[in-house]
Amino acid sequence: MAKKIQDNNVLYTILRPFVDFCCRHSYRRFEIHGQKQLPKDGALIYGINHSNTLMDALVVLATSHHKKVFMARGDIFANPTVAKLLRFTRILPLYRIRNGIAAVRNNTESMEQAVDVVHDKVGLYLFPEGRHRTKHSLLQLSKGIFHIALDSNKEFGKEKPVYLVPVGIEYGDYFRYRSTCMVNFGEAINVTDFIKNSTEENDAVLMNQLREMLSDRLSHLITYIPDDEDYDAIWEIVKMKNEKRAGGLYKKMLRNRATVEKILQYREQHPEEAKELFNKVLEFSKHRVEQKISVTSTAKRKPLANSVWKLLTALVGLPYFLASSVANAIAWIPMVILKSKLKDKAWGNTVSFVSKFLLSSLVFIGGTIALFCTLPWYWALGGTVLLFFSYDFWFDYQELVRRLVSDIRWTFKTKLRQEYRSLGLNKLF
Repeated sequence: MAKKIQDNNVLYTILRPFVDFCCRHSYRRFEIHGQKQLPKDGALIYGINHSNTLMDALVVLATSHHKKVFMARGDIFANPTVAKLLRFTRILPLYRIRNGIAAVRNNTESMEQAVDVVHDKVGLYLFPEGRHRTKHSLLQLSKGIFHIALDSNKEFGKEKPVYLVPVGIEYGDYFRYRSTCMVNFGEAINVTDFIKNSTEENDAVLMNQLREMLSDRLSHLITYIPDDEDYDAIWEIVKMKNEKRAGGLYKKMLRNRATVEKILQYREQHPEEAKELFNKVLEFSKHRVEQKISVTSTAKRKPLANSVWKLLTALVGLPYFLASSVANAIAWIPMVILKSKLKDKAWGNTVSFVSKFLLSSLVFIGGTIALFCTLPWYWALGGTVLLFFSYDFWFDYQELVRRLVSDIRWTFKTKLRQEYRSLGLNKLF
């Protein structure tokens, strides 16, 4: 009998904990919400928003130790070696019309395997938007996930219920490594009950109804902004309003959503004033970026006072940063070169993750051996601890300095601060 993709694999089992560890430590803060409410009595198919390339799959993988199988677009399976690697990592291909009629015929086998995965009560994870996009919005969901849900229900719906589970991923920044990440599991759609209670027999109509339900539930799990001409201005306002407030990532997402709702109400009630405000916000954003000022600085009433502790921390941490730079040169130099050549900058965090997983690990292993071979055990142990945190610290220190310089610039940009105050965001929202 052919080996199933969800069957146990010794090498995969060995590597999986380390992959999860590296993924979680790719973020300063990593939060998971809603997982306890997942159904325990059926087959689960997860639909996830897709905004940050391979990191989306990795952060979902790291949410639990449970076995997971993913589906990805079929064109990345064209190379036989890559296809074997993807199957090893438990990823099935899902072909679309754009891949050609011949490729779409291969979907029959993939769909059968997908149904078998969920039948075995192994989570099946898909990104129904079809492609990643660094926006707090959603593309129209493709039908593949709903085909699988209906096929699964026909195959074993009388045996156990089939569920569609919405999963929202919210990043603090799509492009900066060691930002923040929240994975938010939403209320599951009981596909079996939905079909049982529906008078509709046409699969195409059922899939469209399920698509509307899943899209709506996904939009409530993230900071959702309508993807229209005002998106950039609305997101800029949200960042300026909520960037520095205290609380966890989930509370921040709720604040973001509340601010978006207020902005949309204002736009509906005062369309002309809103249009004028959005133009001013975009102009301010342009000036802010040109003068290399972080949006976090604009949220501070006394940025210079706030920068004192950053300066002291930077001075104390400078020797460790320099040592980390030297120790991890074999990891960060190739990473910086590769990231500079990326056409799609959203892949930057994935490159940083791979550097941590492969190159930084070699640095740690080799450095630890060298320390214990050349120093007394207590000094070697201390050096090993410092080496363990050095890769992450290298990024965090640069972020600290970036924000420190931004705070100082913001303090002395009187004209820009007046432009910010003239927006009157605190009074409006």
